[in-house]
Amino acid sequence: MLKLSPSKDALTPEEISFFNAAFKRCARRIILATTLAGSGHPGGSLSSLSLLLMVYALAKVDPKNPRALDRDRVVVSHGHISPGVYSVLCEYGFFPEEPFLMEFRRAGSAFAGHIEQAVPGVEWNTGNLGQGLSAACGMAMALKLKGLPNKVFCLMGDGEQQKGQVIEARRWAVKFGLNNLIALIDFNKLQIGGNITEVMPQKIKEEIIATSWNLFEVDGNNFQEIYQALSKALKGEVTDPTKPTAILAHTVMGRGISFMENDPKWHGSALSEDLAKKALQELGFAPEELDSLKEKRKNYIVSFPHQPHDPLPVKIEPASPVIYSAEKKTDCRSAYGKALLNLAVKNNLSGESPKILGLTCDLEGSVKMTDFKKHSPSAFFESGIQEHHTASVAGALSKEGFLVFFSTFGVFGIDEVYNQLRLNTLNKTALKVVCTHLGADVGEDGPTHQCIDYLGLLFSLQDFEIYFPADPNQTDHILRYISLRPGNIFVGMGRSKVPILLKEDGTPYFDENYQFRPGYADWIRKGNRGAILSYGNLMPYAFKAWELLKESGLEVSLLNIASIKPFPERDLLEVAHLKNLLIVEDHYVETGLGARIASFFGIKGIQVNLKLLGHKEPASSGSPADLFRRAGLDPESIAQAFQDLINV
Repeated sequence: MLKLSPSKDALTPEEISFFNAAFKRCARRIILATTLAGSGHPGGSLSSLSLLLMVYALAKVDPKNPRALDRDRVVVSHGHISPGVYSVLCEYGFFPEEPFLMEFRRAGSAFAGHIEQAVPGVEWNTGNLGQGLSAACGMAMALKLKGLPNKVFCLMGDGEQQKGQVIEARRWAVKFGLNNLIALIDFNKLQIGGNITEVMPQKIKEEIIATSWNLFEVDGNNFQEIYQALSKALKGEVTDPTKPTAILAHTVMGRGISFMENDPKWHGSALSEDLAKKALQELGFAPEELDSLKEKRKNYIVSFPHQPHDPLPVKIEPASPVIYSAEKKTDCRSAYGKALLNLAVKNNLSGESPKILGLTCDLEGSVKMTDFKKHSPSAFFESGIQEHHTASVAGALSKEGFLVFFSTFGVFGIDEVYNQLRLNTLNKTALKVVCTHLGADVGEDGPTHQCIDYLGLLFSLQDFEIYFPADPNQTDHILRYISLRPGNIFVGMGRSKVPILLKEDGTPYFDENYQFRPGYADWIRKGNRGAILSYGNLMPYAFKAWELLKESGLEVSLLNIASIKPFPERDLLEVAHLKNLLIVEDHYVETGLGARIASFFGIKGIQVNLKLLGHKEPASSGSPADLFRRAGLDPESIAQAFQDLINV
């Protein structure tokens, strides 16, 4: 593996000769891999190839220890150029050539069609264009918080510069002084639909300058120019050393293969076998090699081990519980803010790198992060109205040994950024998404802000745990619990103040002796005529309905389902014996907890008398109480629905 120092003024003739030869060897692998697989993206792989070869030669990365803590990071945002990335990693000794050529794009293989961290040397699963720079920002910020001098390189396509999230990431990188970040843009001027200026006119150079980045413009197929630009960027020889740097590299789609050059067809199409042999011959390699490899691939068993890429651990000192008295009426989000502050006091110590980070999007006061910000200003990141970028950068930060909280309103933190959260899950992040203002409880803000569809989305994020506290005391317990738990977790809550749930003796139900247990329900009251099951915003309404039923002589159970995922299977199996079950939620009926419970009973073959109460259409603008009444979710309607259920 050729390793370069950025200290020189220029490459030697011998080094240029090496890169020219390496380019041909990697181009050969690109052609073979894509043709053998019958699919892939050879065109952009070839145009980015010179950039990839130079970056990995300069970056502080070790093929024998690709996850070294003090490594530079290389993020490839346009993940479809996986043939080029894998080819260069082969060239530099991260893994042998054979498994790449034999396994590329095969089921179960680490060598996926878009790059994945399962392959040594790959930092971030990409492919959904426009998100790589945000992840790179997270890595660059993590390095700064840790006091490490390492750099982050982010390779990007020119077409993805059309994405709004790219602009969000550029602004964020400048605001937070990420001068350890270098972006390289493969400016081959072609995308799937043709010339990028025809698909979507854009002035990339001017936009980069407008967002206050340093900029170098180079011939992206000239190794000397690439090296000199990277060398200056790494040495800080730029217009403003406090800011990140972009290298706009003019390249040629399909570079190195005469009949592929400047033809958008080859963006995402593999060469036929005849054309692949012609390309191999142009590169100076034996065309018949394709035939022998094709035969070998037929019986080749996918076996290359997937590289582990779990988040770095973070050791958190737990905070003491805060118990709100029966007389206290506050909101769950205020309890969240208090719990977050208490965690910061214990863990974000003066003179040390913070352990707990908080990010929000122009909603610091609404999501109650102000006290956290005051205590830990260097650990708080106000991202402005840039939810897409913030979800991605927070995910990347959560892999770097920090406990990261991303908080905004539910409609922004779930609905708006579902794709970013989805990519986070594929990258095995450990993000804590805490969303407030969920449900019709948002009230007067109206249906555009009433997030009543979130569970259907969150259930599809396979590794996310989902918790919804019933009152401020349970909020505190859940926040302290998730601070010690790895992985991705969602915690939701409404906006309104809610009463403290009480035991029958009038003391707080979720007191200092309460232990939150994922996968279990809370039996707030017990009765033998059936059960009301609810959570979050509607627990006070469900409790009031329970009281009305008791006054009418009906003793029913009341269950709080704060742990929505993991699912409280044991409690559901137990409550099924009561037969008459009413599910009450501030959510669409079709995609909410009730539908999940109905499915659970159906799969188990358990017969119950089940009724689901929730929203059947978007709510209007009005007070939460009025909106719940209109939807049949007020205490009187809930109580009547239960009576109707048992009288069927």
